[in-house]
Amino acid sequence: MKTLAEFVKQKRKEAGLTQEEFADRAGIALTVIRKIEQGKSNLNLEKANYVLKMFGHELTPVSIKELRPEDEQWRMI
Repeated sequence: MKTLAEFVKQKRKEAGLTQEEFADRAGIALTVIRKIEQGKSNLNLEKANYVLKMFGHELTPVSIKELRPEDEQWRMI
C-alpha cells in the first residue's frame, strides 16, 4: 500500500505538473502540497482532500475496528 505522500507525488508527476502548478489547480497553498509530499503528519483532512479530488479520491476517517487484518500495523496507534 502506498503512503499518501507517495501517491500524490506519483500522480502529480504523471500529470506533468510542478508542485506549484498542482497547488494552483487544486486551489490550495503550495505549502500544503509540500507537506503532503514530505509525509508530514499534521495535515488538515479537508485540504488533503482538495488534492486527492484531483485524482478522483478522498480520505475519510476510519475506525480501527474497520481495518482489515492485513492492516495490523495501524492497530498500534
